[in-house]
Amino acid sequence: MGLISSGLQALNSTIADQWKEYFYCEAMENGVLVERGHKRVSGLFAGNRGNDNIITTGSGIAVADGQCMIIVEDGKIVEVCAEPGLYTFDSSSEPSIFVGGLGEGLKKSFEVFKKRFTYGGEPGKDQRVYYFNTKEILDNKFGTSTPVPFRVVDSRINLDVDIQIRCAGTYSFRITDPILFYANVCGNVAEAYYVDQLKDTLRIEFVSALQPALAKLSTLELRPSEIIAHNTELENALNDALDAKWNELRGIQVVNVALATVSLTEEDQKLITDAQKAAMYTNPYIKDAGLTDATITAMKDAAKNPNGPAMAYYGVNMAQNAGMAAGVAPAQTQQYAWYCPNCGAGCNGNFCSVCGTKKPE
Repeated sequence: MGLISSGLQALNSTIADQWKEYFYCEAMENGVLVERGHKRVSGLFAGNRGNDNIITTGSGIAVADGQCMIIVEDGKIVEVCAEPGLYTFDSSSEPSIFVGGLGEGLKKSFEVFKKRFTYGGEPGKDQRVYYFNTKEILDNKFGTSTPVPFRVVDSRINLDVDIQIRCAGTYSFRITDPILFYANVCGNVAEAYYVDQLKDTLRIEFVSALQPALAKLSTLELRPSEIIAHNTELENALNDALDAKWNELRGIQVVNVALATVSLTEEDQKLITDAQKAAMYTNPYIKDAGLTDATITAMKDAAKNPNGPAMAYYGVNMAQNAGMAAGVAPAQTQQYAWYCPNCGAGCNGNFCSVCGTKKPE
């Protein structure tokens, strides 16, 4: 038995005018993964639909875009079609497979799961048509209930530390191998199989795969805030981590990941910030600038001291000594003739250039 293509004419043509009975599936919503096709009878035979579980030779079968159709006989897959078009069922021909855009993996699965004919050309007792939604299944939410380890590596500043992050967002997936999905997930469903029946299992497995996926991203030396901008790398890493459970077992793959938030604890954030600040002072120019700023600050603070300008020298010495202890050469300071007793500013004339105080005798 097999399918004979009747051309790729538009599926909105009048199917009822071409066959006395046919199978067709309306557009499936985002939440529907699998839907069973029912026999429809036209013309003089409209009042007698017959048995839905028997497909007669000459019956028409329509496959729309974003769908893959399989025929199951006595629980075994005998036909697969993932190419949109109109087909005629012929029980006397060889089994056929139209993979469409689903690739060679579907052919391999068909060889494993197809029925070994033992009826001598006679149909089995139970034949069913199933339509699979091969479009992208959107808006599947996820979030980490507990923090996920993430290794922060920055070879430029010799930073290598493990922190804890939380993340949340949405992901999408699609059925890439309907044969595996039928054999290992849905089986002979009565009418339809919905994403709600599988989403809890998928969400738990998805979150579990985040840890090894994030470990791969850490090799790119990303900061936690940069993870959101590397969705493609995250999608590939998640597919690698989920390959055994999703791709090889269920025939599904992650299509897109959209992270809404990536957060870390205040302690971990402070740890990274302090390490980055410390690394800044390995630059001699930044060291000098920091020492100069500390010197000026010490002088300003000393000027406010009721003990007078003598404290300014003390503040300057403190800053310079601190810089020398850190291996930084002291900043060169300008020499002044006297220091203002009022504001502590260095002066060379008879009056303070800052507050106008007259030079003391």
